[in-house]
Amino acid sequence: MTSQQSFPTTAPELPLIEVSGAPRERGRQYGEQAAPWIKRGIAHYSRQLETSKLSWKELQKIVATFEPTIAAFDPTYIDEMHGIAEGAGVEYAAVVMLNARTEVLKLADRMRQQQPVPIDPDGCTGVIALPEATASGRVIHAQNWDWKAECAESSVVLKVHREDGPDYLTFTEAGALARSGMNAAGISITANYLECERDYRTLGVPLALIRRKVLEQERLAFAMQAVYVTAKSAANNIMVAHAGGVGIDFECAPDETFQLLAEQGVIVHANHWKSPVALGKLRELGIQKMPDSLYRDERVRQLVLPHAGQITVDTIKNALFDDFETPWSVCRPPRPNSSNNLSATVAMIVMEPEQGVMEVSMLPALFPTFSTFRLDMEIARPKSAGAGARRAVAA
Repeated sequence: MTSQQSFPTTAPELPLIEVSGAPRERGRQYGEQAAPWIKRGIAHYSRQLETSKLSWKELQKIVATFEPTIAAFDPTYIDEMHGIAEGAGVEYAAVVMLNARTEVLKLADRMRQQQPVPIDPDGCTGVIALPEATASGRVIHAQNWDWKAECAESSVVLKVHREDGPDYLTFTEAGALARSGMNAAGISITANYLECERDYRTLGVPLALIRRKVLEQERLAFAMQAVYVTAKSAANNIMVAHAGGVGIDFECAPDETFQLLAEQGVIVHANHWKSPVALGKLRELGIQKMPDSLYRDERVRQLVLPHAGQITVDTIKNALFDDFETPWSVCRPPRPNSSNNLSATVAMIVMEPEQGVMEVSMLPALFPTFSTFRLDMEIARPKSAGAGARRAVAA
């Protein structure tokens, strides 16, 4: 994708990056192995920085503003990002930008007291099917990531081997610490864009780092705590599940969190607020940029719920491949958006945490094939009769 109007003729390569060791060493390994993809991502967002007339010197100043917040959340993330920069041979500030791209641009507008540069929404459609709804009796957690089509060429799957917690596997933009993924304890996460009037009033923890914190947890309680209580710069919808059969959708304002639970064992969420409590307390602002969210959410629900009790991975994939109202569809091919950037479903990610299996399709509207990635699991098995009965039936 060399220009806004060009379309790829083959599916983008999706490399597996495996790292281990202490944070800085882990970062160096990541940077060295993923350097071409990291540099593509930096080049892409550098063009966006130029649009906002933000110099590298100003970017470094903004990164310095973020560092105390990141260090208070987890100082090892700063070490790891330094390691990524060293391994890839790029500026540290550029790696922080990859982990906080939207927050950086918004903070730049605020610091310079200028009119905000329009930022394309990072849209997604996510779905969780719990054991009572699936044919296998296993959790299925999946998502379409809708963003700039160019990012298909700067994405990787990162596998992290840890000595201080569960290993994890994450699909992410190269250089970022995490995005969608699962860990060896059976915890999985995806996230969706939301917007409200409280966004960017205060400086919070970058969303990529919150997702990473979730994947580091051995216990679901602490994974959900990281989502629920961490102050954010902007709204976000975060879907967390556990292979043992729990899934909760968290609609997060910067300073408050609202829960949505499964209906018939299924949770579906696109890019608009759904919690009645949330809608009674804040203003929905995402629909003006992504009105298709209203029916994307409903289309996936219509395609999945009739199969409740017999939902399979293929059921979920078929729903996420839905092309109703294409190119403003659940699965959308590259198309110009309001900013004249090519927007697309960059990737479809489908996970079965109990199996340790992640499947990823890059630009699925054009190339509906999947690469499979695996993680060795160490899941604590529940002792309840209900959970055992479900597995016995599934077996």
